[in-house]
Amino acid sequence: MNLETYADFDMMALNVAQQIAGDLSAALLHQDRALLAVPGGTTPGPIFDALCAADIDWSRVDIILTDERWVPGHHERSNTKLLKERLLVDRAAEATLLPLYVPTEEPEEGLPELIPGIEARLPVAVAVLGMGADMHTASLFPDSAELQAALAPDAPALIPVRPESQPEARITLAAHVLNGALRKHVVFKGVDKREALDRAVTLSPTEAPIRAVFDGAFVHYSES
Repeated sequence: MNLETYADFDMMALNVAQQIAGDLSAALLHQDRALLAVPGGTTPGPIFDALCAADIDWSRVDIILTDERWVPGHHERSNTKLLKERLLVDRAAEATLLPLYVPTEEPEEGLPELIPGIEARLPVAVAVLGMGADMHTASLFPDSAELQAALAPDAPALIPVRPESQPEARITLAAHVLNGALRKHVVFKGVDKREALDRAVTLSPTEAPIRAVFDGAFVHYSES
């Protein structure tokens, strides 16, 4: 784990966006396409605002969310909605979005349709990950009954999860898919999350799921 601390959030967002663009450009030198995995939530929005204008061959980039709520893409709680509004614009509009939702009642019904297309594009070239104060990342929540399955080294690429702390079912990339990314950036802000990071390094992945993606990760932190 490589930790970089920033004076303010705007500086962090710009720097992380530049690093992601560089990572994608480097990946495209050696392969036909590159897969970028990104989180939802409020933190990555400013990163997306800067990244979408990067001068790279976006037509060769596939983008996937690290996790998604099992709701339609137009739903107000959909992470897909955020991507379409703030990342898949400007030059990045040429990128291909890999969906994490199909119109079925339960996520288990949609997995056979979603998984093959994702596994065909692995490994992830660049993964951008957040972290909660409870030390979760993606939808790998410590209070999820499905966490052990998501942490398994032979897990399918996508795992449906129903954390007790969340109001709806979710779907998440498995831990080994995220940890297997060629470049990983963990991004968060706030003193509470820095304290969570300090706790996480002393715990197991079942107690602190963020630990499952620490190997070689670049961690970016801003206090505010």
